[in-house]
Amino acid sequence: MTEAETAREADASPRPVKLSLPTLTAMVVGSMVGAGVFSLPSRFAEETGVAGALIAWSIAGVGMLMLALVFQTLAVRRPDLDAGVYAYAKAGFGEYLGFFSAFGYWASACVGNVTYWVLIMSTVGAVVPALGEGDTVLALVLSSIGLWGFFLLIRRGVKEAAAINRIVTVAKVVPILVFIVLALFYFKVDVFAENFAGEDYAGSLFSQVRGTMLATVFVFLGVEGASVYSRHAKRREDVGRATLLGFLSVFAVFASVTIVSYGIMPMSEIAELRQPSMAGVLEHAVGTWGKVFVSVGLIVSVLGAYLAWTLMAAEVLFVAAKDDDMPRFLRRATPADVPVPALLMSSLLSQVVLIVTLFSEDAFNFALNLTSSLSLIPYLLAAAFAAKIAWPRRPPDAGPRRGRTGVLATLYTAFLLFAAGLKFVLVSFILYAPATVLFVMARREQNRRLFSPRELVILVISVAGAVIGVVALAVGWIHL
Repeated sequence: MTEAETAREADASPRPVKLSLPTLTAMVVGSMVGAGVFSLPSRFAEETGVAGALIAWSIAGVGMLMLALVFQTLAVRRPDLDAGVYAYAKAGFGEYLGFFSAFGYWASACVGNVTYWVLIMSTVGAVVPALGEGDTVLALVLSSIGLWGFFLLIRRGVKEAAAINRIVTVAKVVPILVFIVLALFYFKVDVFAENFAGEDYAGSLFSQVRGTMLATVFVFLGVEGASVYSRHAKRREDVGRATLLGFLSVFAVFASVTIVSYGIMPMSEIAELRQPSMAGVLEHAVGTWGKVFVSVGLIVSVLGAYLAWTLMAAEVLFVAAKDDDMPRFLRRATPADVPVPALLMSSLLSQVVLIVTLFSEDAFNFALNLTSSLSLIPYLLAAAFAAKIAWPRRPPDAGPRRGRTGVLATLYTAFLLFAAGLKFVLVSFILYAPATVLFVMARREQNRRLFSPRELVILVISVAGAVIGVVALAVGWIHL
C-alpha cells in the first residue's frame, strides 16, 4: 500500500449515522428551544411594550421564515453541499469567506453554549447565593465540570446523543406550553393595556423594535440545524421539511411566551426580573411553585439545547476539515462517527469564554449578544448565495424569478447587523481575524498559495476590524 493510500485510509471517516425526519425536526427544535426562550420576558420588557413586541416578532418571523426557506431550497437545489451554512458560503463566495462562515458559525455555537451554563447557574443561584447570577468563581467551576461531562457523553457516539436529544426535546417543550396556558388563565387585560405602548418607559417605537432584534436572532439560532446535519439525513428532502416544521412550531411558542407575559405584570417590573425571567413572571402569577416549575424545565431545556449545539459545532469543523478548509487533524472521527478533535476544540473555546464571563458586566447578555453577532455573517452569506443561484441569466419569457426569498433573507440579515451595533461587530472581528491561522495551516498542508489578491483584501479588513475592536476595549469605548 502506498503512502498516499495509507493517508486516505487514515482520513476516511466511518459511514455516517442516518437520521429520520422526526429526529431531524427534533434537532431543529432542540437547537432553538434553549436558554433564549426563558429570558424572553425581561429581554423584551427592557426594550419595548406590546406594540413594539408585535412588530419585532412580525419582522423576525418573516425574516427567519425567509432564512428557513433558504435552507429548504438550498438543501434541494444543492444536495452536494453538506454542513449547510459553511458549505453555501464557500460555494458562493470562495474558500476564505467560506472559512469565515464555518469559523463564525462554530464560534457562535460555542459562545451560545456558555449562555446555557450561565443561565443554569443563575437559576440555581436564586437558592445558592454563592452562584450569583452565573458569574462567580464557584459557578465557573461547576459549569466547567458540566461542560467536560457532556464532552465525555457526546464522545460515546452521535447516534446515542441524537436519541437523547429527541427525548429531551419533548420533555422541555412541555413546561413552556404549561407556562403559556397558566399565563393566559391569570392574564390581566388592564395590565396588558398599560404595557401596550411602552413609549414612556422604552423610548420611540423604532428604537424599541431595534433593541429586540438581537434577542430574536438568538432564540432562532438553530433554524438551520437539519441543514448542518444534512449528511446524516435518510432522505435529502427531509432536511427542508424538518427546517420548516421546527421553525413554525417554535415561532408560535416564542411569540406567545413574550406577549402573554405583558398581561401578568408591568413591563418595568418584568425588566427588573433576574434570569430566567419566565420563572419570575410565573411566580408573580401563581406563587413560588411556578418559579420552581419553570426553573426545573429550564435546566432540562438548556441541557438538551447544549447537547444539540455541541453536536452541530463539531460537525461544522469536521466537514470543513474534510473539504481541506480546516487543518487535517479536525477530520478525524471515531468508529462511532464522533469527530473528537473538533468536539475537543469546541469544548475548549466554550471553556475560554466561560472564563471571560467572570470579567463581564452582564455575563448572560454579553454571551447572548455575541452569539447572535457571530452568527450573522454566516447567515448573510448563506442567504446571499441563495439569491445568487436563483437569479441566473435566462430568457425574458421564462416566467417569474424565484430569487425573492434569498433577497429578502439577505436584506433581513443585513438589517440585523445594523441592529447589532458597532460594539458586537468589532468584538466579532477580534475572534474572526486570529482564526485565519487555521486557514493558513490548511493551505500549507496542501502546499497552496496562502491568499489570493481578493482574499488579502478580506484579510486586511478583518485584521483592521480586530485592531479597532481591541483599541476600543482598551480605552473604554466599548465594554464587555
